[in-house]
Amino acid sequence: MIELAAVGGYNEVGKNMTAVKINDEVFVFDMGLHLESYVQCTEEEDVIKVSAAQLTQAGAIPNIKSIEDWRKKVKAIIPSHAHLDHIGAIPYLSNRFDAEILCTPFSAAVLKAILRDEKIDLKNQIKSLNVNAIYQLSRNVILEFINMTHSTPQTVMIALHTPEGVILYANDFKFDLFPVLGKKPDFEKLRSLGKKGVLALIVDSTYAALDQKTPSETVAKEMLRDVLLGTDNHGKAIIITTFSSHLARLKSVIEFGKRLNRKIVFMGRSLAKYVQAGEDVKIIDFSKDVEIVKFGKQIRRRLKRIMREGKEKYLLVVTGHQGEKKATLSKMITGDLPFVFDAEDHVIFSCRTIPTPTNEKNRAFIEKRLKSFGVRLFKDIHTSGHAAREDLRDLINLTKPKYLIPAHGSIGMRTAATELAKQMGYRLNKDVFLIKNGERIKLQ
Repeated sequence: MIELAAVGGYNEVGKNMTAVKINDEVFVFDMGLHLESYVQCTEEEDVIKVSAAQLTQAGAIPNIKSIEDWRKKVKAIIPSHAHLDHIGAIPYLSNRFDAEILCTPFSAAVLKAILRDEKIDLKNQIKSLNVNAIYQLSRNVILEFINMTHSTPQTVMIALHTPEGVILYANDFKFDLFPVLGKKPDFEKLRSLGKKGVLALIVDSTYAALDQKTPSETVAKEMLRDVLLGTDNHGKAIIITTFSSHLARLKSVIEFGKRLNRKIVFMGRSLAKYVQAGEDVKIIDFSKDVEIVKFGKQIRRRLKRIMREGKEKYLLVVTGHQGEKKATLSKMITGDLPFVFDAEDHVIFSCRTIPTPTNEKNRAFIEKRLKSFGVRLFKDIHTSGHAAREDLRDLINLTKPKYLIPAHGSIGMRTAATELAKQMGYRLNKDVFLIKNGERIKLQ
């Protein structure tokens, strides 16, 4: 008997956590933050030391009371990738379980950096498994990591091979045939799983309503090329902000910054953390081309030098793409850091605004301030890391799951994934299930 519990990520984007019970053993996929609630609760964009009870009350981490009766049966915690909405609750919740943490080397390096920075001790062993690794979890259950493309390195789909079929966990992914960093998705493995028999597919629904295929990261690279190399920026500052975990995007920024013959400086704690993690596992080597400034006092001193030497000689990559109040970009704008914006300086948002009330309010504030300085704004220089409707269709056709469980999204997003499934012959409440946080279903 296989039973699935939706712990988090089934009412919202974020706070991802799913538990699967196979006979008398339980395996947990992801353990993430709800970033909107987390920032409101802590006023931080990064993980800091705060109580799990406080965060649970605020809705910032999954409520694990829904699987309290399974707690002692949990054998492994398996995050799919290094984004905080998938690993950010591990420092707060994992000690409640006597279970090892299994993830790719990059995810392990990011998690260890968080724990080290905040002096948090976990009793759980963190074990790194390579992309495409196969690992015997127990006598009857085998774990397999399947290489996938997303907006952070070493993202995997997680396959649990059980006597009753494969449980495939596919949060988050896109099908990028032209990745800027890392390898293409392992389509052959997905196809072979489909032939073997996928019992259930738990799948990302974030962009299920978009009638398209998500564009490749190469498209975002060309958008950056157009702005950086195709727009007159002579004598002007260039400031770029993007997701700190998006090492492929940062790789493109470095490439074009070198072509502009500018000194490249990364500023902000989360940027330093993800870059260091990438270098620790040897998937990037940014430090040879980039100066990385981590802490506030160091950033203050460096910006003073930049203003003296001439900001037009630099390309600055800073934290704060969602307008977070404590991030570097916001502090530069408000005058908390010693930087002066002049008319026609370039500010590039290589991201999209995540549509939450806090983000929209913060972004509106900093954009208004930037426009008051007369700067040139370049927004949405970005392609998503999430599958759109036609990617989802391809995944379902490849894997041919018996059951489909839309996850990673609001009810509207998951309903869109359900409608696609119905088009493809699945029946609501028989083959495709719309479940909410705290609910369980049995797969027979």
